[in-house]
Amino acid sequence: MRRALLAGAAALVAAVSTAVVMVNADAATQTLNGLAAAHGRYFGSATDNGELSDTAYTAILGGGEFGQTTPGNSMKWDTIEPTQGTFNYTKGDAIVTFAQQHNLKVRGHTLVWHSQLPGWVSSLPAAQLQAAMENHITQEATHYKGKVFAWDVVNEPFNDDGTFRTSPFYNAMGSAYIADALRTARAADPDAKLYINDYNTDGMGAKSDAMYNLVKSLQSQGVPIDGVGFQGHLAIQYGFPSQMQQNLQRFADLGLDVAITELDVRMVLPRDATKDATQATYYNNVVKACAAVTRCVGITIWDYTDKYSWVPNTFSGQGAALPWDENLAKKPTAYNAIVTGLGGTVESPSASASVSRSASASASASVSPSASSSPPPSGSCTATYRIVNQWPGGFQGEVSVAAPAGKSGWTVSWTFANGQKITQMWSGTYTQSGAAVTVKNVSYNASPPATFGFLADWSGTNAVPAVTCS
Repeated sequence: MRRALLAGAAALVAAVSTAVVMVNADAATQTLNGLAAAHGRYFGSATDNGELSDTAYTAILGGGEFGQTTPGNSMKWDTIEPTQGTFNYTKGDAIVTFAQQHNLKVRGHTLVWHSQLPGWVSSLPAAQLQAAMENHITQEATHYKGKVFAWDVVNEPFNDDGTFRTSPFYNAMGSAYIADALRTARAADPDAKLYINDYNTDGMGAKSDAMYNLVKSLQSQGVPIDGVGFQGHLAIQYGFPSQMQQNLQRFADLGLDVAITELDVRMVLPRDATKDATQATYYNNVVKACAAVTRCVGITIWDYTDKYSWVPNTFSGQGAALPWDENLAKKPTAYNAIVTGLGGTVESPSASASVSRSASASASASVSPSASSSPPPSGSCTATYRIVNQWPGGFQGEVSVAAPAGKSGWTVSWTFANGQKITQMWSGTYTQSGAAVTVKNVSYNASPPATFGFLADWSGTNAVPAVTCS
């Protein structure tokens, strides 16, 4: 199996390691969510409150690439009800507000979980647990009624061997707490989709069998349940989940929606081309498995960038799990593997040379080719400018900086020819005076190779400028 994976990885890296996305004429399909939406699905990213102060990060999160978000921590019990009967929705509300401002639908996460509980929950007498659980669900689901499209009502109810996980709720009520939680959530928020969510259930096995049997039992009792969430926390050093598509399909055949809810693919650091290619294979496999199941309604990556990944703090020596790196730059292998899994097309750099350098706003844009600076003198640097995405009135650009070893600090300059105006930048500090733009490194990318990105306005023509680097 490992030989097969490595062979597939090698083929994939050859196909997509330097590819760029071929953009559809419809501007909405230039994004991961646009590609997913063309097939009736969403593509989203988790987020958290700390990230919302990072304007470069939020420019991407809310810039059209995603159509959905999940609050990583701010709707969990210890945040919402830290003291019994006292509810604080401030953090959850902040994410909902951001989502509403950027046309992202919100998945509520999570109402009942064995972890991140305030101490008072575990201290309650067993006879009081059910009432406390029902009150918490009722209060939170009522507060967010109409603001979330789905709830992870019960999170991670199973051990890996398929036995029920012990928790204050299980200890007090047995497995009946799951049915009670679902009924309570339905009463509080009748229109939201109700899910059970767990990890290591992505492929066939004891844990997914236990989930399947639980769901069938709940349905036979008339318990409201609309879907099952498959978290998708994968690692390239382990085998890909067995028969993922077939596993998703058997739950869909029960009349349920299924969703990939927390996708990331970690590796043992450091990264290299082989690991990146294997990671891309895993991403592609997951996306294609969902795409092949009609009732797989969407995919959420567990934050989109390594900058805010939970992996390094949880799995020592591991990381690089997401399609954007710690500098908010796309990883071509992982990103394009998702694109192709969603039915999009990638093209080689040589083919992209034929793409027009300009497009009218009414034509909804094509991607312009890259433009590089002239070969530098010794000790200087080169910069390559490319348009990543383009839509009527706006575009996303990216510049890659290369230099001989030992160079510290760089400055990239260009002059726009068509009145373009930068509105946001990440991984660089810029000044723009009229058409002239100057970008300097930030502290963490002073030594090339380095990449920075930006959003800008344009109208009529968007020619690629000549760039200089020093």
